[in-house]
Parts: sequence; structure tokens; C-alpha cells
Amino acid sequence: MNTAAVSLSEVSRKFGEFWANREISLEIRSGSIHAIVGENGAGKSTLTRMIYGLLPPTSGSISVRGQLVRFTSPRQAIAAGIGMVHQHFMLIPDLTVTENIILGDERGSLFTPLKKKEAARKIQSIAETHGLDIDHDAVISDLSVGEEQRVEILKLLYREANILILDEPTAVLTPSETSQLFTTLTSLRNEGKTVILITHKLDEVLSISDTVSVMRRGRVIATKPTATVTKSDLARLMVGRNILLRVENPPENPGKTVLKVVHTGFTDRKGRKKLNDLSFAVRAGEIYGIAGVEGNGQSELLSILWGMVEPGCLVSGSITMNDHPLKNMNPAEIAATGVSHIPEDRLRHAVIKDFPVSENMIFGRHREKRFLRLAGFNAKAVRAYTNSMIDRYDIRCGTESDPPLSGLSGGNQQKTVLAREIERPGLRLLILAQPTRGVDIGAIEMIHKKIIETRDKGIAILLISAELDEIISLSSRIGCIYKGSIRHEFSTVEIRRGRTCEQDFEKEIGMFIT
Repeated sequence: MNTAAVSLSEVSRKFGEFWANREISLEIRSGSIHAIVGENGAGKSTLTRMIYGLLPPTSGSISVRGQLVRFTSPRQAIAAGIGMVHQHFMLIPDLTVTENIILGDERGSLFTPLKKKEAARKIQSIAETHGLDIDHDAVISDLSVGEEQRVEILKLLYREANILILDEPTAVLTPSETSQLFTTLTSLRNEGKTVILITHKLDEVLSISDTVSVMRRGRVIATKPTATVTKSDLARLMVGRNILLRVENPPENPGKTVLKVVHTGFTDRKGRKKLNDLSFAVRAGEIYGIAGVEGNGQSELLSILWGMVEPGCLVSGSITMNDHPLKNMNPAEIAATGVSHIPEDRLRHAVIKDFPVSENMIFGRHREKRFLRLAGFNAKAVRAYTNSMIDRYDIRCGTESDPPLSGLSGGNQQKTVLAREIERPGLRLLILAQPTRGVDIGAIEMIHKKIIETRDKGIAILLISAELDEIISLSSRIGCIYKGSIRHEFSTVEIRRGRTCEQDFEKEIGMFIT
């Protein structure tokens, strides 16, 4: 009979007057993979931070292998055999793999030489045991995202962790890298280690975990053997209602070419080539999806399309919008041609989170006559427009009439940006970069519906996403980007055929993006 690796009894965590976790009682069995799912703000991160010693509970108790613990720092959790791989890796780019792994655990003293060769041998042995192929002498900056993740896992195993917490571990991995990760996690479980997996990808939960706990509004509302639940069951438990997991996508009716990218190159300020002979076209009334691992030129392409190229970068080739050149135009000039852009990072490039929802709703559109009155804004018109968008896009603002955007969940922040850009007058091309990143499963359903509705109005849409299921679900055609160029393009017919067996189709796409 398996004992509990981690036990929580009536654990709560309060921030001011807000309860992030409330009376959580949970047992995570030793030698199992235990998934924890829930919408943004459900309390998953707070829960794992308490287990890892980053936050103390306000009340309740935590036990590790039957021993009551009260961690005040991650160092104490590590000493107790707990390790955590964060969603954003904690690696130093200029150091080697070995140096990153032993950093903070050098096992030497002021007068004892650092035993790097001995550490490298141990790392190599651990890597071979668990299928974590890596060059221990490689510099982190030269590694792929998947390889960086292997380094993070090796760091935990080097410290002899037997309880591993992984936060969204597949968020930026290719299908082949995800498969390799799951092989490693299975190996760790078979060795008797315990894995706590935080993810929003329900297919992955069903394929890899033994047990799944669902969180909603700070509480664990269900814990079940994974074999007894379906994807629809989990989605309904997370949101509290039935969820359409795949948006209905009727046949498209594409028109003339709107955006044409021909033999485009991009060289950054350090002389590194990020785009190489990139060519594709997007037609009115279709969604052209670009699939690829992040870092293969997507960000550079977006910087050109939105007039945000940094000084010192070189752009070659041709990019036209309805046969008019877009290169060398600034964002305001590009917007005036009928282009709307939803960027990769909304908090950096699309909103000011401390400003009210109404002001964020008209950023970039503040010169439209409908919002002006004499020398200033028509507050009544702005508020009326904001209210109509809140209703139309189901933006949930709580009890305040016009709260700061920071008071909204990530999904509702994204819906605010989506409403602003889709409803822009004269829209001809909508550029979407990671449109559902960090977004609740319920909000994803609504966002996908709005994207399809926009396409059906005859708008050309360029979709750039690291989520292959999103690319497959929405796209009319798919271009696979690798090292700055389109390596292969899938037709509408191939995509519709691929949707009937999505896992196999994801693997096929994966062959062209790695």
C-alpha cells in the first residue's frame, strides 16, 4: 500500500482579505504522478509554493512522508527531498550545464577545490538513467528550450529530490519533446519518485497522470483516479459548466490575398539571422496558422508586421498588405491600413494594467471621432462602448463599474484586448500571437468562437501559436516554421483530415518544426 508523499490538512493561505487557498485537504501518494488542474486564479500556484516553502500557510498543516513540516524557505524543502521546476526556467545563460546544476550545491568549502569533473560524471550517470540526453559541458544559451528543461530536472535529481513539482512543463515543448519528457516522468515514477504536475493541457493529464485533483476558487473540489474521468468531466469540474472543447469550424470561403510575405530575411543587431527566405500569404476569409517552437523567428516576424523593428536590425525581402508595402511603416501607419495586432505579451505591449478597463478598451483608437468631445474625450461614449464590449465579449469585471485592468483575470484581460482589436473600424488583417496564452479553459472557448466569427466576416487572420491543438483546430492552412523559414505547408484538405486523428497529426507537424 502506497503511503502519502505529501499530505495537506485544512491548509489555507490568505493575502489581505483574499483567500487564495481555502481549507485544502489532499494526499499525494508516493510513487505516483499527481496532476493538479484548474482555471487561472484557482489557487494551483499558491498551493505548490506552500509545498515548496516559498509561502507559509495561513492555517492548516503540511506533512512530508508522515512528518509534520513548516518550511520557511525552499532550501528547507530541498533538504526534505522536494524540488520544483518553474514554468520560467531558473538558469544562467552564460554558465555551462554542469555549472548551473551544481550552483548553490557545490559541496565544497573555501579551501577545497570545486569538484566539477566528479559532478559532471554524476550528472552524466543520472542523465543516462532517465533518458535526459544532454552535453554537460554545453553553455545554456546554446541549448533548445527542451534541453533547458532537462537541465532543470537534472538539477533536482542531482540534489536527490524524490518529490518533483513541475509547473506547466510542456508549455513551450514540441510534441517529440513532450513525448520524451513523459518517458522521463514515467521512469521517475517507476523508480519510486513522486511527481506533482501542474498543467492546463487536459489530454496530457489523461495520458500521463495516475490521479488528478481539480481546483476551483481556491478549493480542491475533486480528486479522482485519472482512469475514471474524461476530458469533458475535468473541464466541467474546472469551470462549473459544460465546455465546448473544440470550437465548431465550418468550411472557410477564402478570397483574394491580403498579406504577402516574400523572401523575407531578418538579421538582428548582433548579426544573427532570425528569418531566412520566409515566404507565405494570407487570404481574406481564412486563418493562416504558423506552427513552431518559440525562438524560430516568430517574434521577429511580428516586429516587422507591427512596425516595431529595433534600430540596427536588417530586414530584406518584401511584405505587402493589399499590394502596398508595410516595411518601414510605424504602428499607427500600419493600423491605418486595416491591421489589428494582439501581441505575444499583453502586459508589455497591449495594456496598462493599472488603468481602467474603459481606457484599455480604446488604446490606439483614442483618435476615433466617436470617443472625442471638444478638446478631450467623451466619457459617456467611452463608457457606453466599453459596456457594450463587456456584454458582447463576456468580460467579467466583478462588482466595480470600471475597475483597473489588474483586477481582471488573465482571460478577461485578453478578452479586453481581443474586443478592442477585432472591433477596430476598417479591419482587414488580424494578427494573433499566442491568443490564449495564460487563459482559462472557459475563456479559450469564447476567444476561439470570436476568431472564427471574424474569419467568417471576410477578415484575413494570421495565427501564431505554440499550441498545436489550437493551430489545428482553427487554421485553414498551416505553415511550419523552423530556423526562420517555412519548412512545410499543410493544405486545408490535409488539416481537415488531420483533425480526425489529432495526435498523429501533431506528430506529423512536429517532424517539420524540429
